[in-house]
Amino acid sequence: MKIRSEKFYIFFIFFYFFFNIEGNSKEAPSSFADLAEKLTPSVVYISTTQTVVTNVNPFPFEFPPGSPFEDMFKEFGAPKTRKASALGSGFIIDSKGIVITNNHVIKGAEDILVKVEGDKEYKAKVLGADPLSDIAVLKIEAKEKLTSVKFGDSDKARIGDWVIAIGNPFGLGGTVTSGIISARNRDIGMSRYEDFIQTDASINVGNSGGPLFDMNGDVIGINTAILGQSGSIGIGFAIPSNSAKKVIEQLIEFGETKRGWLGVRIQVVTKEIADVEKLDKPRGALVASVAENSPSDKAGIKAGDIILEFNGVLINEMKELPKIVAQTEVGKTVNVKVWRNKKEISKKIKLGRLETSEDFKVKKEKKDPKTTEIESLKINVRPIEAKDIEERNLSKNTKGLVITEIASDSPINYLNVGNIIVEAQKKAIRTIGDLEIAVKQALNSEEKTLLIAIYNNQNQRRYIGVKLD
Repeated sequence: MKIRSEKFYIFFIFFYFFFNIEGNSKEAPSSFADLAEKLTPSVVYISTTQTVVTNVNPFPFEFPPGSPFEDMFKEFGAPKTRKASALGSGFIIDSKGIVITNNHVIKGAEDILVKVEGDKEYKAKVLGADPLSDIAVLKIEAKEKLTSVKFGDSDKARIGDWVIAIGNPFGLGGTVTSGIISARNRDIGMSRYEDFIQTDASINVGNSGGPLFDMNGDVIGINTAILGQSGSIGIGFAIPSNSAKKVIEQLIEFGETKRGWLGVRIQVVTKEIADVEKLDKPRGALVASVAENSPSDKAGIKAGDIILEFNGVLINEMKELPKIVAQTEVGKTVNVKVWRNKKEISKKIKLGRLETSEDFKVKKEKKDPKTTEIESLKINVRPIEAKDIEERNLSKNTKGLVITEIASDSPINYLNVGNIIVEAQKKAIRTIGDLEIAVKQALNSEEKTLLIAIYNNQNQRRYIGVKLD
């Protein structure tokens, strides 16, 4: 009897664990129909338009690509204005008409149309957009109450969990795809703050800005990128909802972001560096330099320090630190643990704001050089930069103004964007003010003619007489 009871006990344990494992595992849904039907009304389809000016070839033949004559003869072409359109997706998070999408979907758009439930169209305005996280918040005015969805907790999403994506691939609209979470914390080099959810749910061109839902119908990601240009290959990427929520809240409240800022440049802690510093293993973020008068500088952080912990969060890899700092409230005083002289010390740092830091301002200015409109010529110009001179192999002493935009009814609409104005009325042009004075003088003269010298896009110098009205 004793043997039989032991066998029964073993048999009982086997079945207990077997059924317990079966009970805890999640079976594949037999259908996504009910969930898709419930969520589809909250997903919108976005179309944008912007004006593009191109020169039309006036000749009945084409020059081979790269030919030195290609740009030269383009200058004789007539400018042609056309409307370029783009498609994307988005979703409603407030019944009053707050729509979330990607920044790259609406960037540069002159008009934004949002289509709700397949047939209702609304003009949208941008409440705020953030290129660093690739998120934009739109507002549409609708008389009726709109169907909205809520964000879920993306930190609870696990590799292998079922998800569905709804969006507007290739402009087809109302498309539902399903799959699983394939990976977490992906960094694909698209932006500064990356922590993508990877999924094998089919995501294609036009899905950008659309939602990635969990099986509770909550948004756990914003579909943003695909791997490859030929369409879905089973590798798509979504911004986690927990990262997106903080950006969205700030864009709605302030129209801009307010990210925490330490004021350090960091690099990876390699095994060799860890060995030299007598650190137990490669971890943390090595401070390469500290910005003058930054929060870190004021707190006594030095180049060579290794940041091991920020505000109670361990830093295992260098790339984790910028994300955590950016998501921390501006003005908050945090405890930072650093490794210095082979021992751990603590520093109190009051965070600054990234967007008002000198480093951020310099980068922004370099990325988006200021342009000025010359009304009489109906063009936009900017001062030539060292980068222009280097890229175009011009003389180091070259001064002038680079044309950045030309209106279709400009008196010099036969020129090209990128041409450089180096002289006007036989006087060198060094600043925007120089050109404005020359234009004014020409307008006050009897001839009302402006003589300018340019470098075209082949770096050939030409004189052009411009009749002003």
